[in-house]
Formats: sequence, C-alpha cells, structure tokens
Amino acid sequence: MVIVGASVAGIRTAQALRRQGFDGAITIIGEETHRPYDKPPLTKQMLTPDAARAVVPLLLDEELDALDVDLRLGVRAVALDPGTKTVLSADGEQLGYSKLVIATGLRPVTLPGAAELDGVYTVRSADDALALHDELTRARRAVVIGAGFIGAEFASAAREHGVAVSIVEAQDTPLAHLLGPEVGSMLAMLHALNGVTVITGVGFARFEGAGRVTGVTLTDDRVIPADMVVVGIGARPATEWLASSGLPVPDGVLCDENLRVTGFPDIYAAGDVARWRHGIYQAELRIEHWTNANEHAAIVAASILGKTAPAPQVPYVWSDQYGRRIQIVGRPSTGEVAVIRGGIEEDSLVAVYTEPTGIVVGAVCVGDPRTMMKCRKAIAKRLPLADLGLGDTIAAGGQGT
Repeated sequence: MVIVGASVAGIRTAQALRRQGFDGAITIIGEETHRPYDKPPLTKQMLTPDAARAVVPLLLDEELDALDVDLRLGVRAVALDPGTKTVLSADGEQLGYSKLVIATGLRPVTLPGAAELDGVYTVRSADDALALHDELTRARRAVVIGAGFIGAEFASAAREHGVAVSIVEAQDTPLAHLLGPEVGSMLAMLHALNGVTVITGVGFARFEGAGRVTGVTLTDDRVIPADMVVVGIGARPATEWLASSGLPVPDGVLCDENLRVTGFPDIYAAGDVARWRHGIYQAELRIEHWTNANEHAAIVAASILGKTAPAPQVPYVWSDQYGRRIQIVGRPSTGEVAVIRGGIEEDSLVAVYTEPTGIVVGAVCVGDPRTMMKCRKAIAKRLPLADLGLGDTIAAGGQGT
C-alpha cells in the first residue's frame, strides 16, 4: 500500500486500514519535513500571541510507532505510471504499489509578484503559520486579500497582536457566493466590530515595494499600506504531478461513491483532492473540509478491504474568529435563506437555508451548537423547515413572526 500525502487524509487512511484489519506494508510519502500535524490550528492556535512555536501533532509518537508504517518525509511525488503501478519521487526513486491512495490536498492560489517580495504569504503549511506568527510580533499594518475563512481567521489573530488589518474582497459582500448577501454582510460586520477595515467590490492590482512589500494597489488605484500581506483567495487540488498519468483530474481526482478513481480500480483518492460522487447529494463534489478528510479515510479503507463503507456525512465546517465559533452545515449555496434568528451583535446567530419546497439544505450557526446539530440532522433526513422547531424566527429580510 502506498499513500501519497502525509497530512490528515493520508494519515487517517492508514489508521483506518489498520483498524479494519489490514496487516500489509504501508508506505506514506509527504513533501513536508514536519511529522504529521493537524491543519485547523494553523490559522487558529498557532497564530495567537501566546502560541508555542510548534505544530499540533496529528497523532502521538507512540501512536505513529504503533501504526507500523514506512513514513518518508521530505519526499515529493512527481509522476505516476498506473501501467507499471509506480510512483516516481523527485529524487528519482520508484515506489511500487498494489493499491495507491492519493491524498495530496491543495495548493494555495497566489498573485502575480508575490514570490518576488518578502512579507507576502499564503497559509497552507506549518512553515507558513510559523513565519506569520513571527511577522505578527513586529508588524503594525496587515492587508488580507480575500475574505474567506483563511483570511478571516488570520485577521482575527492579527487583531489579538494589536495589528491594524484591512481585508480586500472582490465581491460586493464577503462570502455571498456561499452564504448569500444577507448572512455574508452579518459575518463581515463581525470584522468591523473588532476594528478591521473591510473593503469590498474592488480587486487586487499589484503589490508595492522593492524586496519587501510596502502596500497593495487596488483596481480603483487606492494604495493600502502594509507591513505584511496574506493572500487568501482559494486553493487548487495538488494534481499537477498526475498530468501524464491518464487519471481523470477535472478540479480534483474524479472518483466514484467509494472514492475509487474512475477507470483505475487500484487507485483511490481522499480528502481535499478527491472529487467524488457524494451519496447524499448524488452529485460530484469536492469538499475542502477537515471533517471530510477524516470521513474519507474510513470509506477508502473499507473500499480497499471489500467491507461495507460508512454512510457519507452531511458536510460540516467551522471557523473561530474573534472569540466566536462559526459553524456551517450542509450546502447553503444550493438553497435560499428561509429564516434568520438572532444576529452577529447578539449572543447567537442562526440562518437556515431551504430548497423552494421547504426542505432544509444548509445552516449557519454562531454560538448555538445545539441548533446546529438539529439542522445537521434535518439536512441528513431531508426534513422541512417546520420540523426544526425553531420557535419565533425572523424571516430573511423581514420582521419577526
């Protein structure tokens, strides 16, 4: 067994294989040199003022030893030949496999000129987080390009350091493409309430500075001064090493409902890189959530071993910002906001999304984990909004009922 990728999806897959009885050889290769670590802390715990300069391990040393795997760090896969069942590494080694699991995750999208300037970052690895923490101890002004969760969590941490932050977002409303303009506006207000300047409806033009970034010029010719810049405009599946393999890689590795790669019965994919036919939605989806990577592991292991795979779960993601936990369940973008209860300036906020038929398809909850669980169950069972029993609510864009 060869697993390419030593992060959450890859390590969890090895653990699931062992739990389900696989006693053969497992080789895991990963291009980073750090021992396997957890990803959510990168923009949460690791950026806070009192954070230790250390990654959060994905499993303890004794757990890794018990896993009995050949873990090869600092090894990058550069090609795959399904005909000979070999993976080629950057140092020229050929790794043979009987079964292969692709768990290479994502690579962040960057902007022109970023590589030429110090002080411009993306956030994807432990080294990124460690460097950002060092920058935050001396920076006075930061610019975040992109108002997604990566940028938002960095902005939250930067404010804890006392750094002035400006967020630049090309959409008129942050997160509107995922959550709609009304809820997106509420989450943008959370930034404003914590002293962050949010600039919307304008794009990035260029970086300023020679050798080190000094500012960002926007498409309306405004220049925003900066000691550091974080680019959080999304990520793409890390599939460039598969270009000559013949595998189907349209925005991720295309898989069936058991995460077996289409047309390649001995190859599987897991985590952010996998585009699979989701059992709940009966559609090809690629889900960039930590929970999804964990859930894929059990499905892949069962599929490889010929066992019954666990049922797919309703998508779930969370974000910690300014001391608040934002939880999103389901697929809000496939519906419309049906009701909103509370608000971002209050103790809790709940927004529920439904199909035209009234079936619940998604929810955003801030400070209300109990309602989030109700919504998650409703989405899984395709229940109507009335079954949630939310009590008095505020109709989206309207008044109290």
